[in-house]
Amino acid sequence: MTVLLIAMCVAMAMFAAVGLVLLTVMGDRSPEESRLMQLTAVPSAHIPFDVRDVLAQFTRALRPLRQLIGLKGDATLAFQLSLAGYRHPEDVDTFLNAKLLGPAIGVLLGTFWRSNPIAACLILGAAGFFVPDLFLIRAIKLHKEAIARSLPDAMDLLVICMEAGLGIDQAMLRVATDLKPVYPQLCDELNILAREQRAGKRRPDAWQAMADRLDVDIVNQFAGMLVQSERLGTPIARSLAQFADGVRTKRLLEAEERAAKVSIKMIPPMVLFIFPAMFVVILGPSIIALTSAFK
Repeated sequence: MTVLLIAMCVAMAMFAAVGLVLLTVMGDRSPEESRLMQLTAVPSAHIPFDVRDVLAQFTRALRPLRQLIGLKGDATLAFQLSLAGYRHPEDVDTFLNAKLLGPAIGVLLGTFWRSNPIAACLILGAAGFFVPDLFLIRAIKLHKEAIARSLPDAMDLLVICMEAGLGIDQAMLRVATDLKPVYPQLCDELNILAREQRAGKRRPDAWQAMADRLDVDIVNQFAGMLVQSERLGTPIARSLAQFADGVRTKRLLEAEERAAKVSIKMIPPMVLFIFPAMFVVILGPSIIALTSAFK
């Protein structure tokens, strides 16, 4: 009973903190900021406040506690988050806050386990600490797969734009605009590339920075091809067309390989689930008839 009361008090305190943060975020804006937010908000999303502001409030509140226990961010964590597509400065603090609050939430949930609450608190607390890391690993994998899956189509459209007379920079901007609804991850990277070039970075350096930022094999090959064409003075349109043919052939071979693996992957579910059910349906009546005959 005492443990239940403690858990209820902790839960009420957490809900009160969330409510205080929401009220603080919604009440700190000036009329000018509120009007600008209404003008720039998405019409379909009826959200009265910005989620990043809420996370920033949590970050400021939990930063002294994180520094006290030695949970600090570094360049490695920022790079891993950038591989998953999270590049805002607040994302590092949000990830660290999740690692800080995850064990507390796990312990809170473990108190409701009646048979062995101590073991449940330990297990759920450890799981809450490692859940953000697992989420980050999966987010990095999904982001890389999305980039690798979208690059062949972007290459084809890029070749078409350059053959129509556009330069490489204008063609990339056109690809980023046209493919934004379909491949937002790659289009965001192309927009970052365009902004870096607009800020004064050399074109080969910007391409290599994109390859380092994504850490995908096909993007590394793409950036290397562009850098080599830029340095040697070869026509980029011709190099892009040849590279697009190679990428398209590679994607076709990968699709054929996955199709060939389907028959092998179907064996375990057939042996474990389909064949036993068929044996029960086919042999079940015979077994029942034989049992009745021998009685």
